[in-house]
Amino acid sequence: MTDAELARVANEVRKGILVGTHAAKSGHPGGSLGAADILTYLYFEEMNVRPDEPRWEGRDRFVLSKGHCAPALYATLAERGFFPKGDLETLRHIGSHLQGHPNMNDTPGVDMSTGSLGQGVSAAAGMALAAKHWGDDWRVFALLGDGEIEEGMVWEAAMFAGNRALDNLVVIVDHNGLQIDGTIEEVNSAMPIADKFRAFKFHVIELADGNDMAQVRAAFEEARGVTGQPVCIVAETVKGKGVSFMEGQVGWHGKAPNDDEFAQAMAELEAAGKEL
Repeated sequence: MTDAELARVANEVRKGILVGTHAAKSGHPGGSLGAADILTYLYFEEMNVRPDEPRWEGRDRFVLSKGHCAPALYATLAERGFFPKGDLETLRHIGSHLQGHPNMNDTPGVDMSTGSLGQGVSAAAGMALAAKHWGDDWRVFALLGDGEIEEGMVWEAAMFAGNRALDNLVVIVDHNGLQIDGTIEEVNSAMPIADKFRAFKFHVIELADGNDMAQVRAAFEEARGVTGQPVCIVAETVKGKGVSFMEGQVGWHGKAPNDDEFAQAMAELEAAGKEL
């Protein structure tokens, strides 16, 4: 797909995020909207997956380490055809397969149950090691938040991955500068992020605009060519991207839009889609 086509898909993913969180009257739209472009590129361009065969053994694996951004993963999976888009309206409802955090036992396309921050990337490193052990050529991608990397377990996983030279592992840090209680600087800054991953023997790619599809493409193309060490893409993103009143606002970390806000947000995305 072209960058323009991917941007249009990402716009649809953003609509799905809003549909789900509005229907649930809860959830995490801010970080989900900011990660939409990266997830779109992964599932529509980079990763080898089969929506009609979600447990295909040869598939690439994706771990949403920042599990609270499940609305973004669900909207991407639905757009890719893993399950009907109508299911997004059941987000967080009793009996739905789309719960507040991903569940690999219930949701087609989810490769790891996540939610406890820091654990997802550790699981991803284990998956990558298993692929190496069995001689499989599939790759593992893990998306972390910049608030999440305040967890010590992240750095244990990074040390392990670097020491094992897991070049089939790509870690993406969604660096929007905000977390639930404020800015990362106010809470417990992990800066400088890139230097830390380099210290753990990662090849680091600093992505200046993780919401620009051409730059996202260039970053993943560079990652694909790396051998002998794991990759970390530090992606600068905008929390709430695509919805004017959500962009860069920490208050939208874990708050669902009401009816009026939902209508305004959807109208903005409709307009954006016509311009793409």
